[in-house]
Amino acid sequence: MIFLKLIYTNLRRHRIRTFITLAGIAFSVAAMLTVVTILQGAVGMFSSLLSAGSEMVVFEKNISDLFFSSVPDQAVKDISTWPMVKKANPVLFGIVSSAGHPLITCFGIDSDDARLKQATWLSGSAEKFNTTDSIVLGERAAEFLNAQTGEEVAIGHGKFHVTGVLRTRNGFEDGGVFMPLTEAQEFFHKQGIASVMTIKLNDKNQHGAFKERVKAAYPELIALEDEEFNRSYSQFKILKATAWAVGACGMLLGGLGIANTMIMSVFTRIREIAILRVNGFSNSQIAAVILGEAALVAMVGAVVGLLIGFVAIFALKHTPALHGYVDATVDAPIIAIILFVTCVTGVLGALYPAGYAMRVRPVEALRFE
Repeated sequence: MIFLKLIYTNLRRHRIRTFITLAGIAFSVAAMLTVVTILQGAVGMFSSLLSAGSEMVVFEKNISDLFFSSVPDQAVKDISTWPMVKKANPVLFGIVSSAGHPLITCFGIDSDDARLKQATWLSGSAEKFNTTDSIVLGERAAEFLNAQTGEEVAIGHGKFHVTGVLRTRNGFEDGGVFMPLTEAQEFFHKQGIASVMTIKLNDKNQHGAFKERVKAAYPELIALEDEEFNRSYSQFKILKATAWAVGACGMLLGGLGIANTMIMSVFTRIREIAILRVNGFSNSQIAAVILGEAALVAMVGAVVGLLIGFVAIFALKHTPALHGYVDATVDAPIIAIILFVTCVTGVLGALYPAGYAMRVRPVEALRFE
């Protein structure tokens, strides 16, 4: 009990310094939580583009980005006839432009694609999707293009009739343009080519057999399960590494703040430490007080930071301009990792001050001014 009282008293005596350190830790934790959650949400949204109504994806082997993948129509037609395949949908990814909006994601798909069936149609219907020179807009795309069903909109060097507007839970799709596959192939000069093919099997236990058959029939292509693709896709790895790197830099700064606070705390309490030593405190007990202060500051800062992070994520999720682009789902393992890293950072930041305090000689310290 005496240790807790000493820790509390020491931190309270230096309120401003303690508050500044708490703020540094809190904002570092909030930044880590927000960045990691948003980037992982982006990875999840992009992966859901591929897993809509499917469980496997087929794409070109050894490519760095799916926008550059090429899956021939003949392969799509052939694979869709295999007995083990329940459904096969080709998808062509592209980037289109319009006045004032140079980057708009375009999806070239068939009329029976799950994206159209799972979306909420605000106007129009899937029956008119295959109309020549027609497009369907996501809700956000319709807003920033100021277009409605029945109107004509300029996309790139062409003009298309809007046959429908739909709302999706995925930000990329909600802010995108949907074209019939053949229309998209002609628009992007990729006749007879799709970017990927999403696959749903009759029996999930046939994943391995399907992969082997694709490998044997089409050596230039590769088939992966959705989860397997999410783990191995290089762009996802880069996003996740970036998120943790940014968070780690923030935690490093927070750790340096703790180290600075504890060093200053030790230097201003030399005589106090000497008195504790004279009154029977051992080196380990002195170190425990210093480390305890650092751990308490770190944990309180972590809790405050998590609260700030949750508020920031909630606010971003409900920002109209970011509708569908922010996933506010925070995994428990992420919270546990952040709390653990914060605690370790706090303790590491206090190791040198604790070691210095242990080396204080009572006789000399009592004469310290």
